[in-house]
Amino acid sequence: MGHREDLLEGAVRCIYEKGYARTTARDVVEASGTNLGSIGYHYGGMAKLMTAALERAVENWGLSLAQAVMSADADGLTGAERFEQYWEYMIESVKQHRPLMMATFDAFLEMDRSQEVRQLLVEGMRDARGLWAQAFHGIDPEAEPARAAQVGSFYQALISGVLTQVLIDEDDAPTAQDLSAAVRIVAGSL
Repeated sequence: MGHREDLLEGAVRCIYEKGYARTTARDVVEASGTNLGSIGYHYGGMAKLMTAALERAVENWGLSLAQAVMSADADGLTGAERFEQYWEYMIESVKQHRPLMMATFDAFLEMDRSQEVRQLLVEGMRDARGLWAQAFHGIDPEAEPARAAQVGSFYQALISGVLTQVLIDEDDAPTAQDLSAAVRIVAGSL
């Protein structure tokens, strides 16, 4: 690995250890084994490095969630069983990746001051919607963009809401079974 990749991986580790907003350039240098000058040379500054690190960390987390959905499908489960298995995985993943989840809230606070952070969040949300539509229902976002956006937005809203509830009150947050029962109730009333 070169300095650029070392810096990025060091910044990702710092997000998990210190958070997005509390990580300093010296923290990244220590975690990456590089030097302060490398940050400016490779990324143009600390803000751009931290944005890239947050993007990498969230992307890796999102891909692991999508893989969980797809692997649940391979088990021959019913739709409800697959839904619950995925949400069990997701809820546990939020608990395991709590520092990363909290770092995303730091980024939300930065988006009004940083166009790069805002763009990262916008693109990430759009990509996530397509990913959820494809992972949960096999909807190709390229072939059916409107349908994928609708279904993906529903799952993104669930994920954001459950994530927030788990972070705020882990003991009283909804379980996978609670979510499954709620979807049945809501769908039955439409």
